[in-house]
Amino acid sequence: MNKKSYFPKRYFMVFGTFLLALLLYVDRVCISVAKDPIADALSLSDKQMGWVLAIFSLGYALCQTPSGMLADHFGPRRILAGIVTAWSIFTALTGAVWNFVSLLIVRFLFGVGEAGAFPGITRAIYSWIPLRERGIVTGVNFSGSRLGAAFALPAVAWLINDFGWRNTFVILGIVGILWAVAWYFLFRDNPEDHFGISKAEKEYIISTRQKDDSRSGSKIALSTLLGSKNLWLAMGQYFCSNFTNFFALTWLFPHIKSEYNLEAVEAGFYTAVPLVFGAFGNWFSGALSDQIFRRGNWDHSRKLPASIGFVLAAIGLIGSIYMDTALGAVIFLSLAIFGADMTLPPSWSFCADIGKRHSGAVSGTMNMAGNLGAFITALTFPYLQAWTGSTTPFFIVGAILNVLAIVFWLNMKPQKPII
Repeated sequence: MNKKSYFPKRYFMVFGTFLLALLLYVDRVCISVAKDPIADALSLSDKQMGWVLAIFSLGYALCQTPSGMLADHFGPRRILAGIVTAWSIFTALTGAVWNFVSLLIVRFLFGVGEAGAFPGITRAIYSWIPLRERGIVTGVNFSGSRLGAAFALPAVAWLINDFGWRNTFVILGIVGILWAVAWYFLFRDNPEDHFGISKAEKEYIISTRQKDDSRSGSKIALSTLLGSKNLWLAMGQYFCSNFTNFFALTWLFPHIKSEYNLEAVEAGFYTAVPLVFGAFGNWFSGALSDQIFRRGNWDHSRKLPASIGFVLAAIGLIGSIYMDTALGAVIFLSLAIFGADMTLPPSWSFCADIGKRHSGAVSGTMNMAGNLGAFITALTFPYLQAWTGSTTPFFIVGAILNVLAIVFWLNMKPQKPII
């Protein structure tokens, strides 16, 4: 490709998906920050709030594979614009709920709306991004999710204090609809069809992106997906990863706030730190993955960053148990989230590796399993605490799952496509 000084247009696409990931997690983590005022307004217990946090993951998990198939069939341009509009409407409607049941219904539908986001992004990456850049681009996108969550914790706490929790959800819904409109008019499913891309860059992308030599049509059978050992292993390790990651997005803020008797905004700043480290974990893992790939080892480029990440996550969770101060706990939890987020770029790159043109459906199926883990996390934390009187068992379970995930990764084969 011509090396003249210019900013490749494919990186504008990456900037758009980065903003989407950021928005996705601002909207998602808002409910965690608003937990206390919502619980007070609707007279909800911690266990009921656990169900509110979990029901999102259930809707999100159940619609992962269907939404990924839709992104494969109709393209990420229309699907992402549509789903962002849908979830933004339900974000705004969260501010209109009046009791426990109405909150459960709205948050479930919010999860259904968000389900297609990362499968759609993965499908866009398959068409737009050279194979050698796949790791870092995936890392950049997932860092957006962590930076969005980190930004949301103190910022949303401030918005709620000044404008109330109901108005805060409406504001966030409007922002999402603006992103959806911009995406629809500026993005195209394939670089070949984009009006603003240069001929040189177009030829470079086409020559360096992953080749699809399969003879299958635009759809993939569910039996084919579920018949893949590779995909089952990916689902298992992602279940383990999300057990740690979803804690950071749901119970981390209430846990630190309650455990160390902090004010809401102070707790927001403390709990933003592990999420910022999560962004660093994504960048580091994505860059490491691409560096190993360029040296000719496709297999290790996925397995090594993920395995290192799971080791760090286990150490961080166990270490946090022994801390007597908020700062000490946050340091170890930052290590845990850094490690857990290191597993994301290789996981989603792996889905594009084995899924190719069906990467939306493959990544959606993996993410479905991961968010069943998130669903269990949201309930396990309050129920284990109620049964045992301690948060320690939760962190021990999380550490065990991280070790188990390494075993899954050692048996995964990125160069073995589903079709």
